[in-house]
Amino acid sequence: MPAAKERVRVAGRELTLTNLDKIIYPETGTTKADVLAYYAAVAHVLVPAAYNRPATRKRWVNGVGTADKPGEVFFQKNLEDSAPGWLPRAAITHKDRTIYYPMVNDPATLTWFGQINSLEIHVPQWQVDSHGNQLNPDRLVLDLDPGEGAGLEACVEVALLARTILQDVGLDPVPVTSGSKGIHLYAALDRSQTSDQISAFARELARALEADHPDLAVSDMKKTLRKGKVLVDWSQNNAAKTTIVPYSLRGRPTPMVAAPRTWEEISSPGLSHLDYKAVIRRVQEGTDPFAAVDNAGNDPRLEKYRSMRDPGKTPEPFTGTAGSGNTFVIQEHHASRLHYDFRLEHEGVLVSWALPKGVPESGGKNHLAVQTEDHPLDYGSFEGTIPKGEYGAGEVTIWDHGTYELDKWINGREVIATLTGSEGGGLGGTRKFALIHTGRGQGKDSEGQWLIHLMEPGRPGGRRRHAPPREGQEEPPGTESAHEEPHGAPNQDEPRHDELRQEALDKNVAVRPGEYRPMMAASGDAADLEGSSWQFELKWDGVRAILVGDEDSVRIFSRNGNDVTTTYPELADRTCWPARPFVADGEIVAIGAAGRPDFGLLQGRMKLTRPAEVARARTAIPVQLMLFDLLHDDGTDLRRLPLAKRRQRLEAFFTASACPAGLSPVLEDRVDHILESARELGLEGVMAKRTDSRYVSGQRTRTWIKLKVEQTQEVVVGGWRPGKGGREDTVGSLLVGIPDGTKLQYAGRVGSGFSGRELAELRQTVDRLARKTSPFLDVPRPDAADAHWIAPELVGEVTYSEWTGTGRLRHPVWRGWRLDKDPAEVVREG
Repeated sequence: MPAAKERVRVAGRELTLTNLDKIIYPETGTTKADVLAYYAAVAHVLVPAAYNRPATRKRWVNGVGTADKPGEVFFQKNLEDSAPGWLPRAAITHKDRTIYYPMVNDPATLTWFGQINSLEIHVPQWQVDSHGNQLNPDRLVLDLDPGEGAGLEACVEVALLARTILQDVGLDPVPVTSGSKGIHLYAALDRSQTSDQISAFARELARALEADHPDLAVSDMKKTLRKGKVLVDWSQNNAAKTTIVPYSLRGRPTPMVAAPRTWEEISSPGLSHLDYKAVIRRVQEGTDPFAAVDNAGNDPRLEKYRSMRDPGKTPEPFTGTAGSGNTFVIQEHHASRLHYDFRLEHEGVLVSWALPKGVPESGGKNHLAVQTEDHPLDYGSFEGTIPKGEYGAGEVTIWDHGTYELDKWINGREVIATLTGSEGGGLGGTRKFALIHTGRGQGKDSEGQWLIHLMEPGRPGGRRRHAPPREGQEEPPGTESAHEEPHGAPNQDEPRHDELRQEALDKNVAVRPGEYRPMMAASGDAADLEGSSWQFELKWDGVRAILVGDEDSVRIFSRNGNDVTTTYPELADRTCWPARPFVADGEIVAIGAAGRPDFGLLQGRMKLTRPAEVARARTAIPVQLMLFDLLHDDGTDLRRLPLAKRRQRLEAFFTASACPAGLSPVLEDRVDHILESARELGLEGVMAKRTDSRYVSGQRTRTWIKLKVEQTQEVVVGGWRPGKGGREDTVGSLLVGIPDGTKLQYAGRVGSGFSGRELAELRQTVDRLARKTSPFLDVPRPDAADAHWIAPELVGEVTYSEWTGTGRLRHPVWRGWRLDKDPAEVVREG
């Protein structure tokens, strides 16, 4: 049994904990000590979700009681007079008074809440700034509350429908099982709209769900209307309303938690609410689905930083803060061995390297730089002692700090920046550095190994000189310009395959695009990767592109061989590419408002061919090309080379410029970690490619494996059913299938996921392809009753939860047309 009273130090604050053996949840015997241990375990994920938000609390002084005899609960807003002076607070003026709300900005505040039995923590969807001013909301919330006769399963159905609508407007929600009855859906906002505007949007969304699914959803609060349905409570977006913060305990008979979940969990059979023990296990495993929503420093890039530190034991910053965008700090770190930490602010975090030999003092000698985890921006002003036994234990002082001007930043490859230090700082003024990834090492170590080079004064940022390698030391890759060598010069030890012997004869032969159909990957999972060496890249959510360049022009071909150059002219600018014949493989993507590839957004470019339309769309929907393979270079067919060699040639071939193209990064980590990151960032998945794989044009091979986070399936559209209600003049659902000989194997109907623009065009499309007979082998009578059939010429893509035993897609949601694919190419993926 724990002691009844204990003095503890949490995040630099001393607190006295009393009555630790007091039973708070009688039905499970959960004590105050258990409650405090839980909040200590989840502080690093709960604090960002509550950060800078005025908190109201539900407090059970004598415990929550039982189902038959609930304990007395107090709802508190104003801070008690006995609250510690250090506790963060916000003064909010209401109509007749000012209330001082606590803010859960650190683990010590969370511990104090547990000490006074404030179990439930509720916050609004907005934050306050450093002056205490209320900001516009940074997240939207929908509370899906089941009425009598409805349960969690019905909430899941509504959640999936709401998710589709939110994604159509560029929002990617995260579900939270509330720990009570229903599900909360959160989506991050950019603070460009007021609470009233977000409330109005949420209300219309709730009404749309009610109109389209009157037997399932209701938007009116009246209990008499909610029987057997799910209330879509939009009202918690009102500035005066609050919602239980994710990871908060519930004051119910058992210690349940408002637990963030993945969509995979939400869609799985047997979904249930989680208690505090289950949530502790998830958090300890590094699972935090809510990281995608947090706008208060809970950047997914900081997860590793947080996982390596205990906020209750180290004084290091933990919550994050805003920055100016161009700061740096170099810290002298007396850990087990003296080293210097070199940190550059970049996209909201401090990207960090450890310098075991310190900062180079001349351009004649490069120093090793080991990239470490990203740090929060607060770390730029941190000095202090990291306690013994903690990660990085030792004394940290600032060696120099200031601002920098960026010349070049290629993630994972190269950084060139000019640093201007403080007066009296260690740099002694302004210095220009280049950080170059070496590409050496094995496994995790290879990701972190860089060189830092002090550039000689007066040399431009795009050209740099490196000290000659010491005997036995390799040159870092990507340094060809130091020796004035042309891009793409082959390695002297490269294998001379048969086609390479014809290089001199082939130099002036035009590349024939039809010979370079894209190689395709097979679906698989991590078990398929055993026993071979694999290269991992992100799976880009766009359309495949084969670029064919000759001396005068660059043409772009889709996966099915169509010339789409006029659709993406910005990628065909000849000045963007080396002035020699080539064939390259990549993916065209459009980046959405959430900062990740958006296939739905790309639909707005895929169909355009008229120059005027394309010119307008280039501004509204800019695209990027992610290159991942080089098939032909200056008369040499590279397809028989192993992937590892082709990648080297690609990196030598392509030079970053102002053109909208880049290299698809090779990710050096365990595949399960990469997949988890892709899942949390809302990306499509991971591509695994055997490093010895040859490029087999036009074929699907298992030397390339696609590992999907979300299940997707290409389908051929063979019919449609009329809409009802607000969609009676257009298409209600599409009937889709998988080719099976000359017919389609029926895979189900898809009625959600369509944007307003797609619905407006859809009726014209299906009317144009109308036919009298069904193209399917078999369609259930209810689905065929009012169906209209069309010629099976169009390919689309859907997401789904699983295949049923009868070969149907469960919960299919439309993603968009695949104009780059032919019906004959469609195969069942699952």
